[in-house]
Amino acid sequence: MTKAYRNLTAEERKQEYAQVLSQFEAAKAKGLKLDMSRGKPGARQLDMISDLAWILQKPEDFYDGGTDVRNYGVLSGLPSAKALFAEILGTRPEEVFVGGNSSLNLMYDVIAKAYTHGLLHSEKPWSQLETVKFLCPVPGYDRHFAISQSFGMEMIAVPMDENGPDMTLVKTLVKDPAVKGMWCVPKYSNPTGILYSSQVIDRIAHLQPAAPDFVLMWDNAYCVHEFDGEYVPFPDILSLCREAGNPDMVFEFASTSKITMPGAGVAVFATSPANMAYMTGLMTFQTISYDKVNQLRHVRYLKNKAHTLALMKRHGEILKPKFDAVTAILQRELGDLAFASWTQPKGGYFISLDTMEGTAKRALALCKEAGVVMTGAGATFPYGIDPLDQNIRIAPSMPPVEELEQAMEIFCLCLRLAALEKLGQGA
Repeated sequence: MTKAYRNLTAEERKQEYAQVLSQFEAAKAKGLKLDMSRGKPGARQLDMISDLAWILQKPEDFYDGGTDVRNYGVLSGLPSAKALFAEILGTRPEEVFVGGNSSLNLMYDVIAKAYTHGLLHSEKPWSQLETVKFLCPVPGYDRHFAISQSFGMEMIAVPMDENGPDMTLVKTLVKDPAVKGMWCVPKYSNPTGILYSSQVIDRIAHLQPAAPDFVLMWDNAYCVHEFDGEYVPFPDILSLCREAGNPDMVFEFASTSKITMPGAGVAVFATSPANMAYMTGLMTFQTISYDKVNQLRHVRYLKNKAHTLALMKRHGEILKPKFDAVTAILQRELGDLAFASWTQPKGGYFISLDTMEGTAKRALALCKEAGVVMTGAGATFPYGIDPLDQNIRIAPSMPPVEELEQAMEIFCLCLRLAALEKLGQGA
């Protein structure tokens, strides 16, 4: 069928439904178990960097300058690690805190400290406030929203387009002193894969929130994660905020989770010296130091930004065929049917698809029946509620291409069945 589904006659819809249902039942009978639920690196990527584990072997390897990394101390991270990540992010070493393996853990920790102690410019801990509101650009990252929800925040969805969040709306919303911050994935945004435009970033840096402790949670997870084309330089949000008179407004986060090993990487946040002093003062009570052995491993392995980008090229060579396979199948199976649209990013780990309104949950339920696990419908919105029930996050990175092709063909069948049902056929 090559006609737009909405233009089919009742008889044509009936015939199309019968054909697609037959294909779906045949796929379901295969008993497949295919997982596309999370944006994990695939086995080939992990095999490629496994030599990281053995880079420190002799006793003398464990010294960084005069520091024995096997011992206690150096809470905010090795100076060499600070310098490496400052170069990668485009910020200054003194603005970088090097932690454990999880940037999500660092994000959670910043929010938790806002609740227990308040941030640098808080009048009181957030737990003592009647209401805390947080801005959530949508579609966005489910784990960001989960952090906000776990602390009982009121989450406010902010629509995004190809340039980033709706900044006219954001400027209005931050006039409310109860609005304490905003989540952002500014480069290859999760899940759309868009890059915030320079104009949007500049407007963010120049925000004038009513809350003196408004915090920009700048999750730069995909800062060097191109898979199609050359590396795209990106503005340093810390410099922009400093120049705009908002030096303490931002915490930037990044990690090596999709550079080296997700379960054994290194995570960082970057923030102003004043924020750094305040946060390390609080963190002194929870840990003496993070894993400096792993920090040094990464310094020795990644070396510098140029070497890191060369490694990311190799990751990209593995990822690009997977993304190409997804978009080729979407175009082949759905392109002429006019009920779905999808992004075509050049970096990051996700593709965002909008299907016919009111059908995303049904389509993913059908996928589950056929053995294909996807990120849940609604996950890209606060509280897990997509008001239009149409957005779906596709994570192509983990399965091999042949499994990915199988999963995407089933996925497209499920989208087609759900759309036909919505149009009155088969329900």
